[in-house]
Amino acid sequence: MFPSTFLPLLALIPLSSAFYLPGTAPRDYLHGEKIDVFVNTLTPMLNSKLHSLISYDYYDPRFHFCQPPDGPVKQPESLGSILFGDRILSSPYEIDMMENQTCKTLCQASVPKEDAKFINDRIKEDYGLNFIIDGLPSSEMKRDSKTNEIFLDAQGFNLGDDETIPDKPALNNHYDIYIQYHQKDYSSSYSYLPGSNSANTKKQYRVVGVLVYPRTVNSMTSGSSQPNCFTDQPFYLSEASNNEFYYTYSVSFIPSDIPWGMRWDSYLHVFDPKIHWFSLVNSLVIVGFLVFMVAMILYRTISKDISRYNSIDLSEDVQEDYGWKLVHGEVFRLPQRPMLLSVMVGNGLHLIFMCLVTLIFALFGFLSPSNRGSLATVLLICWTLFSCISGYASSRTYSTLGGNQWKSNLILTTVLFPVVIFSIIGLLNLFLVFSGSSGAVPFGTILAILLLWFLISVPLSVAGYFYGMKHGSFSNPTQTSSIPRQIPPRPWYLNAIPSAILGGILPFGAAFVELYFVLSSLFGNRAYYAFGFLFLTFIVVALTTATTTVLFVYFVLCSEEYRWHWRSFLIGGGSAFWLFTYGIWYWASRLSLDSFTSVILYFGYLFLFSLLDFLIGGSIGYIATYFAIRRLYSSIRVD
Repeated sequence: MFPSTFLPLLALIPLSSAFYLPGTAPRDYLHGEKIDVFVNTLTPMLNSKLHSLISYDYYDPRFHFCQPPDGPVKQPESLGSILFGDRILSSPYEIDMMENQTCKTLCQASVPKEDAKFINDRIKEDYGLNFIIDGLPSSEMKRDSKTNEIFLDAQGFNLGDDETIPDKPALNNHYDIYIQYHQKDYSSSYSYLPGSNSANTKKQYRVVGVLVYPRTVNSMTSGSSQPNCFTDQPFYLSEASNNEFYYTYSVSFIPSDIPWGMRWDSYLHVFDPKIHWFSLVNSLVIVGFLVFMVAMILYRTISKDISRYNSIDLSEDVQEDYGWKLVHGEVFRLPQRPMLLSVMVGNGLHLIFMCLVTLIFALFGFLSPSNRGSLATVLLICWTLFSCISGYASSRTYSTLGGNQWKSNLILTTVLFPVVIFSIIGLLNLFLVFSGSSGAVPFGTILAILLLWFLISVPLSVAGYFYGMKHGSFSNPTQTSSIPRQIPPRPWYLNAIPSAILGGILPFGAAFVELYFVLSSLFGNRAYYAFGFLFLTFIVVALTTATTTVLFVYFVLCSEEYRWHWRSFLIGGGSAFWLFTYGIWYWASRLSLDSFTSVILYFGYLFLFSLLDFLIGGSIGYIATYFAIRRLYSSIRVD
């Protein structure tokens, strides 16, 4: 039953710090009007540990859930909702506004012994059911142990109970559904017209909260065709014989003072905001320290060197170059694999704009939680429309590096990384298909994404590339010598790989607290809506990456190592190494994946996130370093 200690607190759920626009018009219900109940996929719940990453269709024949008389009807969904694994269908639940029901029979189910083991295994893996009523997900009321706030946890509700008796899971076959409503009284707009009754008022109601508490009851009563929902005897599925039992539910309506426009606030709970603020302030201190260090180097060391360097008469052979000034004739020399470098910079800048614009939309509340999958939809739209940026950036970078095979560069910019990402996602999707998961992306959705890429993204990328060719390359302040100078030995920490690993520590340190909440949201089926913290964290990480890379490259140039191009990209993308390492720790400490498919899915997604982080950080590091070096060498006098 509903926990009695929470009943007085229903109308006192505090507002979270999330901001959003309602997104859809409210639905007003009259007394007795039908409320549709939709069902979504069964997903693993993140309690103490997550046991699986595979979701199942609600009407998977192995579960034997009750179906509508005319069969389930699929509901229209957005592209982002489908990509996130939503499969929303109609259900046989009959709920009428303001009409309480007790122990109503849904159907009598029959589960053979072969499927009983499958269901029991899903109970042990903490799978949860997900209902959707008036656009709101089913939830359970919980209390934040740190802030003592009451909130609605929209992970769903448990398929069964495996904690009362270990290794003997019980199936939850009765659901207590509590619907919070907000009453709206208003007089008819025509109440004062001739012939109307001015005293006539219509009571209308709006749904502002949905709570579902499942129970396991052995409701089969010998000699009776009606279930008994009030017995304390649990129901266990036998794996040795066939099973007959009832699915039942009760409905209660609870008044609430929460207005319809704020009904999502109790769902979008920010866990322990003090941790977010501590992480953000810590990151700001780090980036402030780095900016101060870079400023001091530029002001005291470099400015002093430039003044002394320019005060020497170049006609006299007394100039004593040292450090970064010795390589002024080498610093803009063509690096190895300039085509690949320019392609990676272009695609990384493309991803930066995609993430930045999406976060701005989310920050100003345009990604309403009532529009399921809106985040993924906006990400996909931004990725499609901002392809012109990748073409433009790759073209100008390649021409600045001195490349002349522009046709090959154009083709690689357009197809290389989209093909790599599509291939990884397609491979992971095959694992989902073979495991029977409802999270597998349908063929029609894959075709729609390919058409978006081929018909919109590719032409925009080509247009951006030619626009970049029209602007040409950036001018370098020094001439490149005809003979490369010898590179002296340098400290080990300035080699490519060690400097990339060391340089990635600070950017990762600025984001690792927020990263924990993001991973819990992605893999734990929790709503993440602390986009204000995420936006500020993104800006801080970008500044930290830029300043750290410039600082490391300055030390590299002081050691007379002029091959800085790839180093700047590797140092900027070094946080990807720590992201992957942190993902391994998260897998070992927070997850307990029982199947090989779930492990493959987790590390496949982790590798994909690390690759995208490498491209974003590497592009920030390269662009910041190039313009810093360009400004540095334009300040010295060269013969």
